[in-house]
Amino acid sequence: MTEASQAHDGSALDPEPPPARHDPYQVLRDGNFARFLTAALLLRIGAQMQSIAVGWEIYERTRSALALGMVGLAQVTPILLLAIPSGHLSDRHDRKMLFVASNVLMLIAAVGLAVVSAYEAPVDWIYVFLMITGIGQALNRPMQWAIQPMLVPRELLLSAITWSSSVGQIASVGGPALGGFVIAATAKATACYSLNAVFLVFAVALNASLRIRPTVRDASPVTLQTLLAGLRFVLKTDLLLATMTLDMVAVLLGGATALLPIYARDILKVGPEGLGWLRAAPSVGSFATALALAHRKPIQRAGPVILWSVAGFGVATIVFGLSRNFHVSLAALVFLGACDNVSVVVRQTLSQMLSPDDMRGRVSAINTIFVSSSNELGEFESGVVARLVGTVGAVVLGGVGTLVTVVGIALIWPNLRKLGSLQDVAPANPESTA
Repeated sequence: MTEASQAHDGSALDPEPPPARHDPYQVLRDGNFARFLTAALLLRIGAQMQSIAVGWEIYERTRSALALGMVGLAQVTPILLLAIPSGHLSDRHDRKMLFVASNVLMLIAAVGLAVVSAYEAPVDWIYVFLMITGIGQALNRPMQWAIQPMLVPRELLLSAITWSSSVGQIASVGGPALGGFVIAATAKATACYSLNAVFLVFAVALNASLRIRPTVRDASPVTLQTLLAGLRFVLKTDLLLATMTLDMVAVLLGGATALLPIYARDILKVGPEGLGWLRAAPSVGSFATALALAHRKPIQRAGPVILWSVAGFGVATIVFGLSRNFHVSLAALVFLGACDNVSVVVRQTLSQMLSPDDMRGRVSAINTIFVSSSNELGEFESGVVARLVGTVGAVVLGGVGTLVTVVGIALIWPNLRKLGSLQDVAPANPESTA
């Protein structure tokens, strides 16, 4: 073909259309999603305030690392027991109604904790209301993750997940700092629980106003097979199983959150205000990373990135465990949070992208179990190990265990090392993942 003929038919000389410009704020202009994010912000701020208040109050009243570890056990037990039934309910019934009901349960628990603290009731009552919080979380987490794809188009889902992470980290920065300030100003934890209850009231109202896109519901008979369908899907989908296992084991071993009151009071000697900043530091790093991810194109080599980020999490844990300098400890926790956020975004995106609509609740329930095992159960593990080998030894050993985990996961699931762009991930067929 001659140059003239090419110009005539336009097949060679017409310029290709420019690639669509990445607009990081497009999803935020959706009022429905904005309400969802606002409610999530309030829930997270209140939860962080409650967490720091519980840790400080229990350690003030017991001086026991094991008692701190029991905080995680009290919350994770109902999550582990109820997450799978909750996910099944999510795939069969009104997700918004169940989501709001979970918020109401957490509101009841917050009011109960405020009363226990105000009247200095026995510490055992704190654990009772923490278990109610755990029941609420068992409903809330699968519903929240399952609802998010029903609020935005699929092409905006990655942006929505990243912004959700960003907003959560804003709350994780402000919540602990605000909680530490309130405790220092009032000399009690009661006001933190009361503020959490106020935030939950507003969150209930916002979530009740959400408009949820209709989706396919699972209409098959309720059997053990349908109840465990989400677990089978995860076990057959290598990328989901690898990333969930990586996050669970790494944070289970490397989490030092439960021991921060000991570091604040006895090792770094920075008091409740310092504890607030220590709790906030990981979220500072996480928020900065989430903001950077929101403004850039999707990660192109997601597999290697998540492996290196979790390895960085382990290194930061070791540095924090050995540090006796408050500023070095803060820096280590900031870097730890930055690494953790990369892992969270990759894992959450894979979970949402790979899950079919009618199974998303049950897959989210399995994700809830993995996350809760790494967070709340990790707090219990940290308390037990700290009692056996000391606080510093428990944190350092956890960091080393995280590094070993990264190597093991990379060897067991080589497909994870080859994972490319998250934007190219397509939904998996439950019947073809075996």
